[in-house]
Amino acid sequence: MHRRLFAASLGAMAWSMPGWAASQDAEASSPPGYTVPEALLQKSVAQRFPMRYPVPGLLNLDVQAPRLRLLPDQNRMGADMEVIAAGPALNRTHRGMFDLSFALRFEASDRTVRAHQLRFNRLRFPTLQPSVVDLLNTYAPMLAEQSLMEVVVHQLSPKELAMADAMNMQPGSITVSEQGLVIGLVLKPL
Repeated sequence: MHRRLFAASLGAMAWSMPGWAASQDAEASSPPGYTVPEALLQKSVAQRFPMRYPVPGLLNLDVQAPRLRLLPDQNRMGADMEVIAAGPALNRTHRGMFDLSFALRFEASDRTVRAHQLRFNRLRFPTLQPSVVDLLNTYAPMLAEQSLMEVVVHQLSPKELAMADAMNMQPGSITVSEQGLVIGLVLKPL
């Protein structure tokens, strides 16, 4: 019990350290956390793109880096992704967009925040016939899942976690705010 009280009191001191701070818009009862700015999230995700998904003999779908959106009212993130479709089945190159949203989870084994629970919203190709768009929409959820499921949104460095480790704490809740992600801390299990 003394260890937990000691860790909790150290936690109060840690929030004055750079990077670890109370969220400005958080309720008074909300625990402070580490804020990851939206620009840093965008940079992390963009490293994995562009991606190509061939449909042999018909077309290639090239997915460009997503534009991330913070959805604090849903505690999720959104992504708008440009898709370029070209190949023998199409007369020319067509540009479209699909959008989706996803929740976030922390993976302790590699200190990463990852996308999961994807919700595909819609695929739009304004220059394609509606029947072709309908056909592509059958593949779109799979394409979205392959593109973003479990994608690393942010990786915490050992330095970022050093203070938490010293206090016997670990990342817990992940809250989407207007500024980025707030990663809360919880005591490690005994």
